[in-house]
Amino acid sequence: MAASFATLPTLSFANSSSRRRIDAYCSKKRVGVLRCCSGEYKQRGGGALKECAITLALSLGLIAGGGAPYAAVAANPAIPQVSVLISGPPIKDPGALLRYALPIDNKPIREVQKPLEDITDSLKIAGVKALDSVERNVRQASRSLQQGKSMIVAGFAESKKDHGNELIGKLEAGMQDMLQIVEDRKRDAVAPKQKEILQYVGGIEEDMVDGFPYQVPEEYRNMPLLKGRATVDMKVKIKDNPNLEDCVFRIVLDGYNAPVTAGNFVDLVERHFYDGMEIQRSDGFVVQTGDPEGPAEGFIDPSTEKVRTVPLEIMVEGNKTPFYGSTLEELGLYKAQVMLPFNAFGTMAMAREEFENDSGSSQVFWLLKESELAPSNSNILDGRYAVFGYVTQNEDFLADLKVGDVIESIQVVSGLDNLVNPSYKIAG
Repeated sequence: MAASFATLPTLSFANSSSRRRIDAYCSKKRVGVLRCCSGEYKQRGGGALKECAITLALSLGLIAGGGAPYAAVAANPAIPQVSVLISGPPIKDPGALLRYALPIDNKPIREVQKPLEDITDSLKIAGVKALDSVERNVRQASRSLQQGKSMIVAGFAESKKDHGNELIGKLEAGMQDMLQIVEDRKRDAVAPKQKEILQYVGGIEEDMVDGFPYQVPEEYRNMPLLKGRATVDMKVKIKDNPNLEDCVFRIVLDGYNAPVTAGNFVDLVERHFYDGMEIQRSDGFVVQTGDPEGPAEGFIDPSTEKVRTVPLEIMVEGNKTPFYGSTLEELGLYKAQVMLPFNAFGTMAMAREEFENDSGSSQVFWLLKESELAPSNSNILDGRYAVFGYVTQNEDFLADLKVGDVIESIQVVSGLDNLVNPSYKIAG
């Protein structure tokens, strides 16, 4: 699903009565973009004018649905930052995004990973001719593995070496199986085998992470923190699709790049906060939920009787720790590449109030678009909202969710031991 016809969202709280929510359908009603900008300018002062101009320019590029108008906007000398935001073809596979987001620096394993991921592009060639390209991909990956194996093994965390070496053996066997699939000309068997061997690659890379790589700022250190990754299954009862009564969405949460945001969510999952809650927004751009009953727009912590909020949390490439409390535009980081971009269908992020960066609490949303005409950092979401995970299984069915569909349960299936300071264990 291309981003060329995406609507411009205001991903604030789902409660339609909130006076802070601005028109979410700016592609149909372009005055909505201007209203957003003028409101932000009034509330935050002249410094927001540049941000609004960039938002408007990028929005018009998306709305136009073609390359020429987008290029014309990017070339406008009045907003030179836009031109540097345009990057190459985005990675849209959630598994690949999660692999590249791991806090490791091991070139040899990345040189194995890249050609195996490129098999997806090879399969775009019609018929069995694609298999010749697949074979080249696999042989390149195999050569890279053999040449770099010693450096890959040296990159394992000491406590994970045995498991890492076991995965290398499985990866080698999997690539040999793929070459046999090519020799047998079984095109339909390529994609499942590719997914399998890339899971081995991801496991090898995870075995290179030795503990949590940085200290969370002191003001957030006592909050629920996910120091690593966790996987949850979200089961949703779907009402209006006769072919799909219920669906389980698997979501990988990334605490390496968003420990506060992901930790807050896992803590709420363990409180069963979302169980029985309805989908509250589904507009073709996002699916959103998390607004509890009553006047509060977030989770009320029973120990304080106040809404628990989390800060805006954005990790960028080259940084050892996330930025907190500010958007990348506010920081002037127009060239920065976020570690968890809004590239994939099913990108999961924290909703917040329009003009309060640190107002996230319990409302979350999933993106129903992919970045094609809007690669990383050239859309209106990267660096403005805290991404903390991706739907990795059944993500296509997110588009079937409607307002009123019920989340039967969300359960942590792995990684709960990475949650520290779990508030759900505190009585009261």
